[in-house]
Amino acid sequence: MADTLARAGLHLGATTVGRILKEERVPEPGDDENIPGNVVTAKHLNHVWHVDLTVVPTSSGFWTPWSPFSLPQQWPFCWWVGVILDHFSRSVLGFGVFKEIPSSAAMQSLLNRTIEKESVKPKYMICDKGKQFWCESFKVWCEQNEILPRFGAVGKKGSIAVIERFIGSLKRECMDVIMVPIREEAFRRELALFSDWYNQHRPHSALRGQTPTEIYGGLKPASLRSRFEPRPRWPDDSSPKYLASGERGATFRLEVSHLSGRRHLPIVALKRAA
Repeated sequence: MADTLARAGLHLGATTVGRILKEERVPEPGDDENIPGNVVTAKHLNHVWHVDLTVVPTSSGFWTPWSPFSLPQQWPFCWWVGVILDHFSRSVLGFGVFKEIPSSAAMQSLLNRTIEKESVKPKYMICDKGKQFWCESFKVWCEQNEILPRFGAVGKKGSIAVIERFIGSLKRECMDVIMVPIREEAFRRELALFSDWYNQHRPHSALRGQTPTEIYGGLKPASLRSRFEPRPRWPDDSSPKYLASGERGATFRLEVSHLSGRRHLPIVALKRAA
């Protein structure tokens, strides 16, 4: 909340933020980003990429009452989604949609398209030990592309925490609140909209309130621009980093728009009140 309002241009006091931080917080999947074993730390953009797969139930659901089709993990009951993430910026670089669990060749094709689109390839690729990655074909692909694969430890929380956290956000903040389309074109559209919103408008605590697009594009963070100061007696020298926009005691209104009309993709802005 503090990061979002700061990006919109509101100066919050340390005591206000402190009260929020003292509230009991429910841990999220991927909070522990300590990767056991050989730790790989991203030192710059496109130094470390993550790739992973997840399954998303469609509006038809996973199940039917007729055995033996109680859990068919394929279309039209679900989509398989492949995601590629840059570790340094947390930016979503690419995604793929599959009607059934994809092969290693299909994931390599997705990675090839992403490398071509970004005109760059990483030094390290972090993934789990799924059959698409823990196989000779994927290891040969990495060697041919001069990429060093790093595999998350089986059963160890945090070994691929960065992309796990994104997938958790994708499901909680998007897929769980919409009617997941059965048509592939419509489903791709929803994924693209969420990825754009995630990259451009959603502040990240790991990035100190910045967005992936600001990090990836080298842009000035919105949270460092001048802000409204609603407290008329707030000292001028209390926050030298953040210049007040106009006079102290400013009045403003909060406006919330939604990306392409999606209610789950809010864009927060502050406007000076008349």
